[in-house]
Amino acid sequence: MKIHKEGRVFLVVLLLVLALVNFLLTEYTKLSSEWLTTAIGVSSLFLIFFVQFFRSPKRKTEMNKGQIIAPADGKVVVIEKTKESEYFKDQERIQISIFMSPLNVHVNRNPVTGLIKYFKYHPGKYLVAWHPKSSTENERTTLVYEVRKGVEILVRQIAGALARRIKCYVEADQAVIQGKEFGFIKFGSRVDLFLPLDCEVKVNMGDKTTGGKTVIAEFPDL
Repeated sequence: MKIHKEGRVFLVVLLLVLALVNFLLTEYTKLSSEWLTTAIGVSSLFLIFFVQFFRSPKRKTEMNKGQIIAPADGKVVVIEKTKESEYFKDQERIQISIFMSPLNVHVNRNPVTGLIKYFKYHPGKYLVAWHPKSSTENERTTLVYEVRKGVEILVRQIAGALARRIKCYVEADQAVIQGKEFGFIKFGSRVDLFLPLDCEVKVNMGDKTTGGKTVIAEFPDL
């Protein structure tokens, strides 16, 4: 297990701040030993929480061009047919949404191997990630992967009420590999996928997903 690069400086600063606070409490207050022990315990739990949030486990993806794998750890909260307006111009697609709680790994991974045909960052609101309008009104990044000519899927990183920073490491016209990291979202958030209607969905509402491992859907002829 390693710490993601997005959290390394943050964790060092947090450790120093907590150490300073506990030092000042110990040296310059009249708190009883029980209260000081409690303060140190709370600080330790606080640090452990953020360490687990920024964890970045190594995972080996079983690559399969006929499958769409989970781009994130979390819980499936939406499976429905809907119209996608930003890129597909109101064409109907299958939407699958994965909610990422603060306890999940927040690394985002490419669901397919292909070419990034479209990339756009949108500033926006910070509605809770499961709100129906979060997909179109929150801060978000939209990526479109071309698997082969005429076969495209859209992935959208969405900031939540706590997530205030989306990181994306790919750009338009870049070739990417299934399972490799493409981004990171800090704190509770959501990832939406918009798939062709003829894809066969392999997950159900409420299923837990593992980024780079769980098969979300399959293409009919790949």
